[in-house]
Amino acid sequence: MIETKDLILDKARYEDWQAMYRNVWSRPQSFQYMVPELSPNEAEAQERMRRTIGFQAERKTAYTIFLKSTREAIGFAGIAQLEGNTWEETGICLGPDFWGRGYGTQILNCLLCHAKELGAKTFVYSSWKENAASRALAEKAGFRQYGLERHTRPHDGREYTLVKYRKEL
Repeated sequence: MIETKDLILDKARYEDWQAMYRNVWSRPQSFQYMVPELSPNEAEAQERMRRTIGFQAERKTAYTIFLKSTREAIGFAGIAQLEGNTWEETGICLGPDFWGRGYGTQILNCLLCHAKELGAKTFVYSSWKENAASRALAEKAGFRQYGLERHTRPHDGREYTLVKYRKEL
C-alpha cells in the first residue's frame, strides 16, 4: 500500500467492482487514451474485477487507486521494471469525475518514489499524443520527450501516437 495526501494505492478487493464500474470501467472518457476497453455491463465488470485481482497479485507494483477519505475505488496505476534500473509507468487512469483535482500529480510522484525505492535510476512515461493533460503532467514532473511510437489499438483499429518521456531519478 502507498499513500499520498488524498489517495491510497492498494490491491483491489472483489467488493470494489461496483465503484470501479461506476467511476472508471463504464465511462468512455476513461479509455479514450488507453488500449483497454470499457466494461459495458455489470457482469463484465465483475469478471474484470476477478482478472484485476489476479493481475495485481502477479504484479506487485500494480494498484487500484482509492480516495483516502472514503476508500472508494476511482482508478488504477502501476509501474514495471523495463531492464536493469529503468522502470516505467504501466498506466495511470482516473475516472473522469476525479480529473482536475491534482490526483494525477500525486499518483505520478508516488510512483516515481516507489520506483526509486526499488532501485530505479531512470523512469519512462508514455502518453497518447492527443492527451494534453497527460503530456502536461509529464512535463510538469520534469520528464523530457525522447521519442514517438505509432500503434494501433487492437479492439477498434484506432491508430495513435505514443509520446515517450524519460526522467533520471
